[in-house]
Formats: sequence, structure tokens, C-alpha cells
Amino acid sequence: MFHADPHFPHIVLSFEYRGFTLDLEQDDDNGIPIYSVWANHDWGCAVAVKAVVSRSEAICKAKQWVNRRLQR
Repeated sequence: MFHADPHFPHIVLSFEYRGFTLDLEQDDDNGIPIYSVWANHDWGCAVAVKAVVSRSEAICKAKQWVNRRLQR
């Protein structure tokens, strides 16, 4: 489905973790705050966490995502 309005991330927190820059994005889903995390590195960027309902959960899952990538 095509959306006429592009989504611009609202980054509320950005921090370095094990060589990655993690950007915590806040959005809302029908008035409920949701959080996603973008992982940025020299290799490129990816969505590490799609949508969770708490900042702490988003940060925890993003760190787990980084740790899994570095174990490969």
C-alpha cells in the first residue's frame, strides 16, 4: 500500500554501543507510544527493534541485536 505522507523518525535518544550508534525513535499507534531502534554502523543501518511499548525494552532488545551481530 502506498502512503502519501512519508514517515520521518522522531529520534528521542541516541547512544553508542559496541561500535554501533543506536537511535531510539518514538512514535504512536492510536495514541499509544511505541518505540523502535535504528542501528547504524560503517556497514550501513538497520531496524534493530521494530515496535515495542517501552523505552527500556527497546534499548534492551537493541543491545541484544548488536550482541547477536557481533557473535557471528
